[in-house]
Amino acid sequence: MSDALPRPAEAATPAPPGSNAVVAVLALAGIVVSLMQTLVIPIVPELPRLLDAPASDTAWAVTATLLAAAVATPVVGRLGDMFGKRRMLLVSIVLLVSGSVVCALADSLVPMVVGRALQGLAAAVVPLGISIMRDALPAERLAGSTALMSASLGVGGALGLPAAAFIADNFDWHLLFWLSAALGTVALVLVVLLVPESTVRAGGRFDLAGSLGLAAGLLSLLLAVSKGADWGWTSATTLGLAGAAVAILLSWGFYELRAGQPLVDLRTTAKKQVLFTNLASVALGFSMFAMSLVLPQLLQLPTRTGYGLGRSMMTVGLVLAPQGFVMMVMSAASARLTRAKGPKVTLMTGALIVAAGYGLSIALMSEVWHLVLVSCVIGAGVGFTYGALPALIMGAVDPTQTGAANSLNTLMRSLGTSFASAIAGVVLAQMTTDFGGYALPAENGFRTVMAIGAGAALLAFALATFIPKRPGPTTDPAPTPRPTAEARA
Repeated sequence: MSDALPRPAEAATPAPPGSNAVVAVLALAGIVVSLMQTLVIPIVPELPRLLDAPASDTAWAVTATLLAAAVATPVVGRLGDMFGKRRMLLVSIVLLVSGSVVCALADSLVPMVVGRALQGLAAAVVPLGISIMRDALPAERLAGSTALMSASLGVGGALGLPAAAFIADNFDWHLLFWLSAALGTVALVLVVLLVPESTVRAGGRFDLAGSLGLAAGLLSLLLAVSKGADWGWTSATTLGLAGAAVAILLSWGFYELRAGQPLVDLRTTAKKQVLFTNLASVALGFSMFAMSLVLPQLLQLPTRTGYGLGRSMMTVGLVLAPQGFVMMVMSAASARLTRAKGPKVTLMTGALIVAAGYGLSIALMSEVWHLVLVSCVIGAGVGFTYGALPALIMGAVDPTQTGAANSLNTLMRSLGTSFASAIAGVVLAQMTTDFGGYALPAENGFRTVMAIGAGAALLAFALATFIPKRPGPTTDPAPTPRPTAEARA
């Protein structure tokens, strides 16, 4: 199977009118979702006071989003393949707006956690958007458009942090969530007006048992990973959840292999191109997030430590913001390289750039401009890799499986970020220095995390070498299924 993008049914005809608007609207929706994930960061330290609850409880405002996103992404992707990608995109945006309004009205812990969970259920917007592009755009436009859509996650996060810090410092914190609701409403209206529904449907029955099994396994795994530091890595709760995750996911895989219409087609997932792309995605998710854990702490630690830069959260946002612009620019370069050499080469190139950025950080950590440079280099690499991933996935799966396959790939990246948070937390907790009676992460601890981030990027490069090479160009379109009766109607 070629790793070039298969040609959708419309590929033989010119781009339909309004295709530029479709790409812009879908990219905007992706940016809004990533903004939602970032907006809460500046107020996390203040949540115990704002919600009148212990810090161990307010941490669920972040954890709930992570868990909801992990469960929703593969399920919504499969529903999109079955019943319409645009339809499920609209459902996801409605959930984001609803969750934002709940958080905007919240003054206590429970509604805040509920609202954040609803927001997390919108995480499938990006893979759904990529899948819509495959069905709606001609082949020659697909690489650049999907690269931009994939990069929207990083772009929104980079732009959202300084905006959120400014709002949190100067206005009532509820405005953060009203802003999220307003942007979500704009995206919703634009999708309704400008994005067409795809006629490519898988049909069939939804695998409820498979979805419940996957949800139980993922919840057990992510709870163990995300809360292990609080509960103790060797505590009965953490070990019990980890063991339950292994048992549930193995049983789920056994069931899915025998299901007539599985939630996740594991046989397709086991294809060499899909398997190694997903494995590389875990490593890349880890590598991208490691930087996000280190740079803000270095910027905010007191200068008296000898390595902290003593800056505000607003400065943190401004330091990381250029990374978003770099990712957007590199998404276009990623598309050009993919068209010329194939997405495998693009992925490997991006992984090496990310590793180089982390290597640079080990030597350059003492000035603000050092960290701006490091974040931009890493962002450039991420722009290449995140543009290549959907191309590799869609080059190996049937059009009727695009939503589920892209959603699973997004989930793999999310798992990588969760593992990064856990491992970095362990490293920084073990490598500390005394500062006025307080234990703060040591400088060598930060360097160690960055070195691990470089290693993860090199691991992604190594995994990418196992992806099959692209054969010579072909003009034959990939087989496209007939529209379902519902779609024709």
